[in-house]
Amino acid sequence: MSEAPRYLLVDDPRPGIRRLTLNRPDKRNALHNALRTELFAELEAADRDPEVRVTVLRGAGKCFSAGYDLASDTREGHPFYTAMGDGYWPRQVAEGWFKIWDLAKPVIAQVHGYCLAGGSELMAACDLAYAAEDAQIGYPPVRLMSPPDTQFHPWMAGMRAAMELMLTGDAVSGSEAADMGLVNRAYPADELEEAVLAKAERVAKIPSDLQQLNKRSVHRAMEVMGMRAAIRAGTEIQALGFHQPSARAYLKEISQGLTKALDKRDAQFGDYRTKK
Repeated sequence: MSEAPRYLLVDDPRPGIRRLTLNRPDKRNALHNALRTELFAELEAADRDPEVRVTVLRGAGKCFSAGYDLASDTREGHPFYTAMGDGYWPRQVAEGWFKIWDLAKPVIAQVHGYCLAGGSELMAACDLAYAAEDAQIGYPPVRLMSPPDTQFHPWMAGMRAAMELMLTGDAVSGSEAADMGLVNRAYPADELEEAVLAKAERVAKIPSDLQQLNKRSVHRAMEVMGMRAAIRAGTEIQALGFHQPSARAYLKEISQGLTKALDKRDAQFGDYRTKK
């Protein structure tokens, strides 16, 4: 018998529905390699399980996920091998999110609270996404570090909205995210869980052998338009970010104290943790 996940909660709330809950609430469900390893293993297990037709992914505590765990060592414990060298990290995570994209069965993101940086990449990798109206979805690392590892924004939000998100690092609410296409719909926070389960039940009514083709038909259309190639090319642009003087100086500040560096980054914008 395999060891139970340490950083995930796994349950089956209704017939045909597997639910995975990111379970690092004290760290705002920050994504380190141990959590990512468990996540991929459980998603693949659900994809193989004939009793499961759809997976719901959510976060424990106050938020979905505040992003990658910058305090962890990203060089250790990868869930799968990625060729090393400059830009290996964005390639690693982009390849990981495409593993979710390529699963046979649909995956639904249930987003509340912060959904930032790598957390928003995880949301984007899911087939459907539903958010609390007051969720905060954004990519603040563009302010002093780099463009995203997985550059999904123009594909989901369009050029103008994507440009505004990239040039400010601002977050949008769940309601705003629904308006621009980052998520499917937004609901009042206290109605989100039931709304997601109701949608998952409808998805689960369709047999998996047909549903994988329905899912793939949309993905293939996006790939023909260049989405996968653009995201892979974007990993190299992201890697360039770490060679810029501003980013190098900021990474030095992070090494001297992560919380202080994050607060300094966002204080001039008056948002995220520095919001009054």
